[in-house]
Amino acid sequence: MGADDQKTESGQLPDYYPTVARDVTAFCGSRPGVWLDLGSGAGGLGLAILERAPGCTMALVDPSAEALSKALASADRRGLRRRTVAIVSPAERLPLPDESVDTVVSRGSFYFWPDRAQGLREVWRILRPDGRAMIGGGLGREYPQWARREFIRRRRESVAAKGPEAERRFAEARKPETFDRLAVEAELPSFEVVGEGGLGPEHPNAGIGVWLRIRKENP
Repeated sequence: MGADDQKTESGQLPDYYPTVARDVTAFCGSRPGVWLDLGSGAGGLGLAILERAPGCTMALVDPSAEALSKALASADRRGLRRRTVAIVSPAERLPLPDESVDTVVSRGSFYFWPDRAQGLREVWRILRPDGRAMIGGGLGREYPQWARREFIRRRRESVAAKGPEAERRFAEARKPETFDRLAVEAELPSFEVVGEGGLGPEHPNAGIGVWLRIRKENP
């Protein structure tokens, strides 16, 4: 059966958090340590990472206490509660000591931070030497291509319904050049931007996304 034959009759798309978690751990590794899922929402990515990295502890950080309550309930159902903590906080003012976290991840939240450069400064501040971060958006390289195309099509329709200005802001936020500009504004000493971002559903790389990858070298 080909990938395009695997569509569900209900129209529901496959869960993308496991494929994103694979991409994240490919870059960040899965060694034991303290991880932080920034803008975690209901914990989809953070919990998927915990299932791949059994020696890690995950801090789920989000400004919504309601979303974090759902995340903790999900962690309990999946047997991950003992390795999960929740912190109500915006990205720009993290209540954590300097150099206290080994790895920071964030998927789909970065576009909505009120001050994205300040959020990146906070990521750098809390990262331990030799720490890594991966921030951006996408569905994972192993996510089925048919599902990536359908996801992008639905999302573009939703954005288009809000008008031309919403479409412009949506596209601008996902440009690699925007990620690069914000990282420079945050004065990150070491980073790379990977992925094309904002591709139409017809493109073979649609939905892979764009990511800011950070390495904090050990001095």
